[in-house]
Amino acid sequence: MQPHLRVAIVTGAGTGIGKAVALALLVDGYRVVLAGRRQALLDAAVAESGLGPQRALAHATDVSDPASVRALFERTEQAFARLDLLFNNAGLAAPPVALEDITFEQWRQVVDVNLSGAFLCTQEAFRLMKRQSPRGGRIINNGSISAHAPRPNSAPYTSTKHAITGLTKSTSLDGRQYDIACGQIDIGNALTEMAQPMTRGVPQPNGQIAVEAVMDVSHVANAVLHMASLPLDANVQFMTVMATKMPFIGRG
Repeated sequence: MQPHLRVAIVTGAGTGIGKAVALALLVDGYRVVLAGRRQALLDAAVAESGLGPQRALAHATDVSDPASVRALFERTEQAFARLDLLFNNAGLAAPPVALEDITFEQWRQVVDVNLSGAFLCTQEAFRLMKRQSPRGGRIINNGSISAHAPRPNSAPYTSTKHAITGLTKSTSLDGRQYDIACGQIDIGNALTEMAQPMTRGVPQPNGQIAVEAVMDVSHVANAVLHMASLPLDANVQFMTVMATKMPFIGRG
């Protein structure tokens, strides 16, 4: 029997890590649905791949909206008949202000996208992966270094990334009987649009402003490809990939 063509959904695929991973999956032979809030950026990423709709689809999605998430997975199933990989990558941060100055709306927006969005996508992935044949698939969550240690003035983002670790563990456990594997990649200082300020200097816990080391985003894409390449009886449960000299290990 010929192996089936692998299918992936990448959220937050219009820019940064999501775009890099989506393009790497396409090069690796996947059919990929690129999901994100801004259709124009998704279309540009698909155009950059040079591939047609038989391999790459752009689908505008608000991961915080259950109906929008359902539509994403329905389109994926209609177009490609199955799902082998979900990369839960969509995320945002609140403004870096004092904890007591964060508004409830800012808090809720970060929770809705970073945590509820990953949960909603995971639910839909479970439903599809359980009923398809061959059964099963893999979910990879973008946890971030903030799943371990906060930056100053980052309570909403850090809280959601710590919660992603709990979601990863529950997904891994609850998916076990259905051949659904789940792992988490914690990324530190990949040079994307979001990380550009690190090259100019960002606040440190001691109050100083310091330039931080960064790494090429291609290393993140390669790490995700490795996690995705494993057979479903093997799993990278947690992986940290980071700029070697960034301030994470140690005290300051």
